[in-house]
Amino acid sequence: MSAPIFNRIALIGLGLIGSSIARGVRACGAATEIVGTARSTATRGRVVELGILDQVFDTPGEAVKGADLVVICVPVRTTSAIAEAIASDLAPGAIVTDVGSVKQSVIRDVEPHIPDGCVFVGGHPVAGTEFSGPDAGFAELFYDRWCILTPSEKSTPDAVKKLSAFWQALGSNVETMAPDHHDLVLAITSHIPHLIAYNIVGTVADLETDTRSEVIQYSASGFRDFTRIAASDPTMWRDIFLANRDAVLEMLGRFSEDLSTLQRAIRRGEGEKLFELFDRTRNIRRNIIEAGQETAEADFGRGHTISSGED
Repeated sequence: MSAPIFNRIALIGLGLIGSSIARGVRACGAATEIVGTARSTATRGRVVELGILDQVFDTPGEAVKGADLVVICVPVRTTSAIAEAIASDLAPGAIVTDVGSVKQSVIRDVEPHIPDGCVFVGGHPVAGTEFSGPDAGFAELFYDRWCILTPSEKSTPDAVKKLSAFWQALGSNVETMAPDHHDLVLAITSHIPHLIAYNIVGTVADLETDTRSEVIQYSASGFRDFTRIAASDPTMWRDIFLANRDAVLEMLGRFSEDLSTLQRAIRRGEGEKLFELFDRTRNIRRNIIEAGQETAEADFGRGHTISSGED
């Protein structure tokens, strides 16, 4: 275990990310004390049962008192309300960060509420699963994954350095990036793929009953992977698309143009054009594997149980 980087960390939101941070901090010793809060009474009660925090509070204001690091782990459209709720209770010198997948809107909404003497540094751990809630968290979620920090003009170098050390202690690779560039990059690497997944699974949901049941029964790996993505938290993703509207629409426009080109190639029987595209995209897959961001195992590393026939 490493020496504590922070004395007291307060987690606002205890779903997959918040509970994983709590478990990760406990495992690596990055903070002396871990406290937090969640919106629902049921979630707070479950966190107490799990014993992953030293103390659970009823309100965000109570949770942040005395904390030198506050991590806001809520849907991006609610970060402003949280920042306003905790502003008067923040300890002098506290660092406030978040875990949202959109950065420009979060910085714009949060920073006006951060009092003098405290500092906000936008953060985005690029890690997750399709599951949610405190039971879904695990300490290794961030291991060998990227955490992108997006300092603003008001962020101090010392705060960025300390927060970077914190995420590295949890196993993350840390990169700093301008907020607007982050939003553009994540629009194409994360947001558009989720939008496509929601759309194609939604198309199946709208099929006639008999056809829909056959699609589900005979699902191949491609469609299964889409359903896994489309099972992600609908509240979180609704907020992400609305908060990152401009970047998503820009990348969606490019995607639509490329899709139209592909459609014409199929209609005209242009096999060579299709092959060139498929060969080029296969190289992207190889690059992702070489970068350590995916496994090269067959069927994406899925386990197979012969007795049940499931994968």
